[in-house]
Amino acid sequence: MGAVTPSVNTADTDLHTTVFVLVHGAWHGSSQWAATQRALAGLGAASVAVDLPGHGFDAPVPSGYLLPGRPGLLTERSQLADVTMDDCADAVLDTLRRVRRYGRVVLVAHSAGGGPASLAAERAPELVDRLVYLSAFVPAGRARFFDYLGAPENSTAWGQGLSLGDPQALGAVRIDPLSPDPVYVEELRQTHYHDTPADRFDRWRSALSPDLPLAVPATPVILTAGRWGRIPRTFLRCAEDRALPTAVQNLMIAEADRAMPGEPFTVRTLPGSHSPFAARPRELAEALVG
Repeated sequence: MGAVTPSVNTADTDLHTTVFVLVHGAWHGSSQWAATQRALAGLGAASVAVDLPGHGFDAPVPSGYLLPGRPGLLTERSQLADVTMDDCADAVLDTLRRVRRYGRVVLVAHSAGGGPASLAAERAPELVDRLVYLSAFVPAGRARFFDYLGAPENSTAWGQGLSLGDPQALGAVRIDPLSPDPVYVEELRQTHYHDTPADRFDRWRSALSPDLPLAVPATPVILTAGRWGRIPRTFLRCAEDRALPTAVQNLMIAEADRAMPGEPFTVRTLPGSHSPFAARPRELAEALVG
């Protein structure tokens, strides 16, 4: 499972009949895939990016989020508190059903998006020809993302000071992308975007949403060998990931392969941070089509 240089190899797939369905991670949205989609298009590959419920331009924000003093930021219950894992999987399934007519479908999930994507694939494996996990949660070994985030292998993760308030009371894991505190902002950058040019980071953080529905990391996702386990799968590791260290990525890969040995992961390693769609979208696109 050593590092490799991403290269384009289309010998086993006709890109003209392949659609990549891209599922974002926590606090992100479909727009963060835009540079990767442009790169995919340049390589001849079609793609569509999904907004999970309450994300992207539909994301609600706490009532005081844009006001001076940020009133209620630590205590106001999230408008996304009632969003369920089923809701998120349904959004993925809706897109999969719409694109299936065009041919081969590759479902790509980033980070926390691995939960909804996995559940969608479990429910309708006939709609997915390959699963790709980009430093993403794989529920095959442990059913909740929180189970891996709390593992000893994750003890070196950065970003421990980013979560605000009580997630149970808020109904969400809340961060503050627009924080006026330079120390907090630097922690956010170093955790998720440390290799994105510093002069572009402010624009990237301004596009993040503050709330991740608590159901996404907290709901168990149960997978079976006969459904999810029959789909060929790839894991793209991020070698310098500080948000989800390689030790945790490797743990998820190993436990999934043990639980579902019929289709073990193909593993490739990308350089850089948890957010290659920001730092090196061309290389990410090449890895996906490869």
